[in-house]
Amino acid sequence: MPFFKHKPDALLQEERALLSDLREALIQAGITAEARQTLEESILQLDDFFLIVVVGEFNAGKSALINALLGEQVLQEGVTPTTTQVNILRYGKALAHKPLGDHLLEITAPVGLLRDLSIVDTPGTNAIIREHELITRRFAPRADLVLFVTSADRPFSESERAFLEKLRAWGKKIVLVINKADLLERPEDLDQVIAFVSENARLLLGTTPEIFPVSAKLALRAKQGEKPLWEASRFASLETYIRDTLDQTERIRLKLLNPLGVGIRLAEEHAAALRRELEVLSGDLEVISHVERQLEEYKTDMQRGFELRMAEIDNILRQMEERARDYFEETIRLGRVVDLFRKKRLQEEFQTHVIGNVPDQIEARVGKLIDWLVESDLRQWQAVHAYLAEHREKYKGKMLEAPTGFRYDRDRLVETVGQRAQAVVERYDREKEARALAEGTQAAVAAAAALEVGAIGLGAVITAIATTMTADITGIAAATFVAVLGLFVIPARRKQATAEMHRKVAQLRRSLTHTLRQQFETTMETNLEQIREAMAPYARFVRAEHKRAADLQQRLQDLLSRAAQLKAQTDRL
Repeated sequence: MPFFKHKPDALLQEERALLSDLREALIQAGITAEARQTLEESILQLDDFFLIVVVGEFNAGKSALINALLGEQVLQEGVTPTTTQVNILRYGKALAHKPLGDHLLEITAPVGLLRDLSIVDTPGTNAIIREHELITRRFAPRADLVLFVTSADRPFSESERAFLEKLRAWGKKIVLVINKADLLERPEDLDQVIAFVSENARLLLGTTPEIFPVSAKLALRAKQGEKPLWEASRFASLETYIRDTLDQTERIRLKLLNPLGVGIRLAEEHAAALRRELEVLSGDLEVISHVERQLEEYKTDMQRGFELRMAEIDNILRQMEERARDYFEETIRLGRVVDLFRKKRLQEEFQTHVIGNVPDQIEARVGKLIDWLVESDLRQWQAVHAYLAEHREKYKGKMLEAPTGFRYDRDRLVETVGQRAQAVVERYDREKEARALAEGTQAAVAAAAALEVGAIGLGAVITAIATTMTADITGIAAATFVAVLGLFVIPARRKQATAEMHRKVAQLRRSLTHTLRQQFETTMETNLEQIREAMAPYARFVRAEHKRAADLQQRLQDLLSRAAQLKAQTDRL
């Protein structure tokens, strides 16, 4: 028979829609199979009888309490754990037992109380067999009302406190029953126990629940014929509460609140897990942004450093050009007209006084530039590796409670980037890298000058270019033999030689600068691209996960707002 005989249809439909949306969102959030089953069972409970679940430590008298409520010895009682499974008591024409699955037994009995509700007897919260306690913890969320039974001779034990705190998180209606009240002979002793239980319950639950001190043993005996014991059992107030206070409207209210409380708890748990995910992901995004900023700063610093080093090379060429100008002023003049016909001597002087050790100087500067570039490249990889290692340590253990595969995927990607950076650092061969850059520079300069230089150093390439330059310049100088034909020819030839020297040096400067800049930019971009490529899977994952987690968290927050509104409406029933 359906529970809602006069159900508030609009409220029920709204709750079903909310719970359906919530279940879908929680599945996306990575809800565990056990938690999902708990939620789905609590939703199914909407169509079942009102469910009272009796929990407490073994030997607190749970089975005795249920027998007293039923007025019959339906359940076995004892001083050792007698309930090793969940027993669901329902109305039936005869006493019967029907297994419903592992650790689940349906007991029917012809008792009037069971026409309107079902009662569940659970293993003790402090059961010796841990599996039995887990059964109770899994079943408790299905309750519409929890009767929490503690014993008057040892009220509110540590295990009871811990279990009660877990029940609170499910948003359950909890009623406290202090059983075995007959063991306390003096009324003041019982009052003291009631006060103790009341205060501790208030601290744990935030509110003071209904508390009923009873003697289930005396109540059952009274119902079985020893009527004088009824008043001493103090059982009447509990039965009145269950029969009258829990009227149809109150039961509907609690029935609606049951899956709502389960859904709210699971949504809050996963929203909190998503907040932790977002905290870590925000740190990851900052890591990515930091690395990207560092790469841009690295690029800017390298470009600045490159220009400074190129200025040194340019200065060497400028000084050579100034020496050439001075040489022409000294050589191409009327007083040395005879020497101008000695081409070999002019070449030697030009080589000595103008070219000098320029090739060696340039080769040395280029070598230093290459070493600087190689070292900077290596340091950048070392910096990325060190920073990621620091990041991994900083967020170590942050995601232990993440309900999805997020932690594994993220940690694997961070580790992959770190390992790649470490591998680059470990196998980085400075000499090999520098040699490759030097050979590339040498080949490019030789190609620009159309020289066949073979496997020789950059200095030899510069020397070959300079030798060609010497021949051209001294050839111009030697051509001043026509000076005997006119005094105005020598200044013109000197000017021509100076201009030609300027052109040749400018050509060399352009060739060298272009080659070095190209080598520099290619090497730097390759390095940066390798770092970005190493970071790319991690960056894509983090950005996608951050969006997913943020969207899902917002969705859960919206659903929690709807749930809070629905709970407020239900509370007003």
